[in-house]
Amino acid sequence: MITVHHLNNSRSQRILWLLEELGLDYEIVSYQRDATTNFAPEILKGVHPLGKSPVLTDGDRTVAESGAIVEYLIRKYGRDRLMPNEDSAEFVSYLHWMHYAEGSAMLPLMLSLYVMRLGEAGKPLHPRIESEVQNHFGYMNEALGQSDFFVGNALSGADIQLTFALEAAKSLGLLSGFGNLERYLGKMHERAAYKRGIERGGQYDLGK
Repeated sequence: MITVHHLNNSRSQRILWLLEELGLDYEIVSYQRDATTNFAPEILKGVHPLGKSPVLTDGDRTVAESGAIVEYLIRKYGRDRLMPNEDSAEFVSYLHWMHYAEGSAMLPLMLSLYVMRLGEAGKPLHPRIESEVQNHFGYMNEALGQSDFFVGNALSGADIQLTFALEAAKSLGLLSGFGNLERYLGKMHERAAYKRGIERGGQYDLGK
């Protein structure tokens, strides 16, 4: 049985969505962030040494890092869904967007989140962060254009990965003005599997 160690308001929500898209049976072990620190509970270190979420167990295998989990599930259970053929022209684009989500798009968002907590002390960093947000989200907005998906004409693991970054940007008030991304995010939120993942996972503030 597949088990997802799921932390509220975290990247683990993308794993629940993916499992619903794949139509797989799974169970959830839920954890709640600390109301004061927003950190994951220490008990998660009993699942994986980093104490982060998501963590997925599948039989005797334990997989951490949401990108790795997405790749694992699609390669093992995808049955030619959610990933282009490796010999296709779209596969390189798929790899790019799969890794771009966490490797590039999330960085200015994390910087923005932490610098906001510094108050006045963080002001000198604001122009640089704003520049990076415009750079990366402008790039994604233009690359997406009027397409419904980032790769080809169907949902892929890249969309699963990128949607969280867009949700995080929206929660910080940074998605306004990127019309293609706003339209795209709305379409992702309308997917039946996305909604089922929310129902299974519980409160998810980033999905609003």
